[in-house]
Amino acid sequence: MSGKLLNHPLKSCFQAGRLEAGCDEAGRGCLAGPVVAAAVILPNDFHHPFLNDSKQLSHKKRVELRDLIQNEAVSWAVALVDNEEIDKTNILKASILAMHRAVEQLSVKPEFLLIDGNRFYPYDGIPHQCVIKGDATYLSIAAASILAKTHRDELMDKAHLEYPFYGWDKNKGYPTKMHRAGITANGISPLHRKSFRLTDEQLSLGI
Repeated sequence: MSGKLLNHPLKSCFQAGRLEAGCDEAGRGCLAGPVVAAAVILPNDFHHPFLNDSKQLSHKKRVELRDLIQNEAVSWAVALVDNEEIDKTNILKASILAMHRAVEQLSVKPEFLLIDGNRFYPYDGIPHQCVIKGDATYLSIAAASILAKTHRDELMDKAHLEYPFYGWDKNKGYPTKMHRAGITANGISPLHRKSFRLTDEQLSLGI
């Protein structure tokens, strides 16, 4: 789907007059690779007619918006938790840890955090608000979703060159039939999440 002009513009902030950082992650449901999070503080007057949830945008539009966001944001940061860390904890804790790491790397400390989803652990005494479908509600979360998605996609494209059996250039590590078939035929790579159900046999057995 290409970028569409929004009928209902996303909200610029949760509460006016303070520095708010939007946070989102990408790769939570993947079988391989890291979970990647981004945190973005946008200028109060920032707007763009196509800025929306990254899942609603074409790859080309996401890349265009990433450059715009990185150039115009007050501050932005991207961080990750790799597959080995994910296996040691769980994907929810890993996703939240990745967001914590992204916020930690911001050059400007935010006064409030807007979190996509319904779960978060408080970070460094900064108040926060979880927002279901926040990436389709607030500009800063939408911006974070685009940075997280594009940075993670690039990581998986590079990983595909080393491990070409799984179709990561197309599925980015998500559980497609091609990905699972590649695991069955070639075994797992060092980037796979061993705590996930990786094969059709594991799924059928409920392992």
